[in-house]
Amino acid sequence: MYRSKLRVLTVFMFCLFFLGLTSVVKAEELRIFSGAGLMKPMEELRQNFEKKNNVTISVHYGSSGEIFGMMSMGQTCDVFIPGAEKYTNDAVKNGWLYKPSIIKIVKHIPVIVVPAGNPLNIKSLDDLARPGLKVALCDPKSAAIGKVSKKLLGKCKLWDKVEPNVVVFAPTCNQLLIYTALDQADATINWLDVTTWAEGKGKVQTVKIDPARNMIKTIPTALHISAKDNPLAVKLNDYIASSEGMVVWEKWGFEPCTR
Repeated sequence: MYRSKLRVLTVFMFCLFFLGLTSVVKAEELRIFSGAGLMKPMEELRQNFEKKNNVTISVHYGSSGEIFGMMSMGQTCDVFIPGAEKYTNDAVKNGWLYKPSIIKIVKHIPVIVVPAGNPLNIKSLDDLARPGLKVALCDPKSAAIGKVSKKLLGKCKLWDKVEPNVVVFAPTCNQLLIYTALDQADATINWLDVTTWAEGKGKVQTVKIDPARNMIKTIPTALHISAKDNPLAVKLNDYIASSEGMVVWEKWGFEPCTR
């Protein structure tokens, strides 16, 4: 009787071990480092890919400078997708990304963002230099749009005039949108796609920047050098830039690079 019970218990424990082992094998995980401003489309793309490929994907969202800095400190990911191509190019130079895997996906278009109704009638970058105007920008040292804003205003010889009006340097474009939506700033420079988010709907509107002055950026996706031989990571990188993926990008206000 005792031996019989022991035999049953042994079989039961073996089954538990086998099931546990099976679940470990199946529970493959991928990791993405993504710009915070790409959160809306990336979350949808992540969920779609997880459902179709029985995989778990963790995503760290941060400013482009932050996620670049994470790699510089030795942290790894499978897919790297910052808010501007510069960070990808620099990561390739440092040997962190697999260059042949780079795919240009969509454009990142800077616009002036003002409270709904444009109460101060802001029409161009020059208006950001008006005395007393409350301007919010992203931190040029951390966020892609912050770096672009400073370069853009510098190119137009406006930085020295606008900087005294800056009341806050936000760490991410997400937070920059909130400042405008809550009327805590008279104007900001942000990405066009961010203004389509629910947080800003009905609360903000955009003012186009003269194309001759604007600095439109490109968002690429790429594999970390450690993931270049991982078939599932390759598949994820390709999916983000696929025609199916592009439907998601366009839904969230992004314009494909091919257009």
